[in-house]
Amino acid sequence: MLAHISTEYYVRLEQGRAPRPSAEVLAGIADALRLTDAESDHLHVLAGTAPARTGLHRRDVRPSILALLERLPQTAGFVMSAAFEVLAWNDLAAALMEDFAKLRPKDRNLARRAFLGPERADARLYGISDAAEFRLQVVMQLRAIVARYPTDPVVTGLIGELRAASTDFDRLWQRHDVQAPPTLTKTFHHPVVGPVTVDCDTLTLADRDQYLVLFSAPPGSPGAEALAFLNVLGAGASNHLL
Repeated sequence: MLAHISTEYYVRLEQGRAPRPSAEVLAGIADALRLTDAESDHLHVLAGTAPARTGLHRRDVRPSILALLERLPQTAGFVMSAAFEVLAWNDLAAALMEDFAKLRPKDRNLARRAFLGPERADARLYGISDAAEFRLQVVMQLRAIVARYPTDPVVTGLIGELRAASTDFDRLWQRHDVQAPPTLTKTFHHPVVGPVTVDCDTLTLADRDQYLVLFSAPPGSPGAEALAFLNVLGAGASNHLL
């Protein structure tokens, strides 16, 4: 009744005996089941009623964003593609995480590092406190990305590689989760300065389907002091993490 369809039709849908439902029917069911926006979008993708992009995801960063990264005071920042490749970064991000300039583009992919990185768990994701949550976020975001770019070989190849090489990724992939809680703070366990607790803000660059990730800390906090120290040390402070 809430979905504005008959009980008989809904039963046939659940049993797979009805024709493919329209977008309007799916919208009614999503409302009746109180699905979130992300869950509703995923429902439409599964049913084939969501529009899909047929091109490739963007990997070129706007010059204004590159300039912004360099002007950010005491903030580690980087730009990430829709498929988790680090595309641009500032010096503080290199000091906090690793010197991405020394890596091949393929090795700058955070999804690949999360599941196929160094064997030591503390080195795989820079010692972050929410490694398990980040891995779940990777899986959920890649599921959304492949729905938008179903013919992009970089996206489909990455997912295929992770499913084949990581049992953890494949297990999470088969759960069909599509929404993760936001990460507001994150603690890096840096081998030089110790724990660095930062605020984590992710801004969507909608025109290129990219993300600007910012790590900062309140003035006077231990995290701010650690970032200031890393700013002095430079990218060399992270070299031994590779």
